[in-house]
Amino acid sequence: MSDYFSRLPDLEYVSRLKDAKISDYITVKNFFKKGILREDIFQNLAAFQKYRIIGDERPDNVAKKIYGNSKLDWIVLLSNNVIHIQDEWPLTQTDLDDYLLSKYGNYDTLYQDIHHYESKEIKDANGVILFPEGLYVDETYEFIYTNPSGILEKRRPAVPITNYQYEMKIEDAKRNIDLLMPEYVNLVIDDLKSIMQYKKGSTQYVSETLKRADNIRLYS
Repeated sequence: MSDYFSRLPDLEYVSRLKDAKISDYITVKNFFKKGILREDIFQNLAAFQKYRIIGDERPDNVAKKIYGNSKLDWIVLLSNNVIHIQDEWPLTQTDLDDYLLSKYGNYDTLYQDIHHYESKEIKDANGVILFPEGLYVDETYEFIYTNPSGILEKRRPAVPITNYQYEMKIEDAKRNIDLLMPEYVNLVIDDLKSIMQYKKGSTQYVSETLKRADNIRLYS
């Protein structure tokens, strides 16, 4: 993400240091500026390709593989609206183990305790799905239907899902992402440059890459 942050414009912020004068400013990066993919690109399915994260791959690893430049990891994240990478990107195996033990306390609770019950698929004699899989159901839930002979049948589709299975399903879903096709990368970079530029017309404007916050101090 260093490439992305280097593109952020600067902001001269009023110094809050104890001995600072009223005219003193501190230059910081303006994190309120946020890069986005243009709507016409984001809504164009042909502009993306499906990708499955392998092992402990990081965004920079994926960017290197797909775009030939690890510094374009921010494009990987923007393509998937990833904001909190700690929560929205697959954990490394070591971090996952630490997280699961911290959350559940021990391996017995993790692997043996039931988190919830999900339905298994039920089909009729013709292969038509009567009840889908993956729905949250009670352990004793009964699905009642009439078979082709006109007879009522009862089925219990509940399948136990352990804490481990539940957590792994969440992690596995994070591995399926969309990646911007390489031919759109330069267009997105040009867009980012435009987004990050300050526009004239404001009293805070200093240059295209620098804005000065209003010097307002609050006194108690």
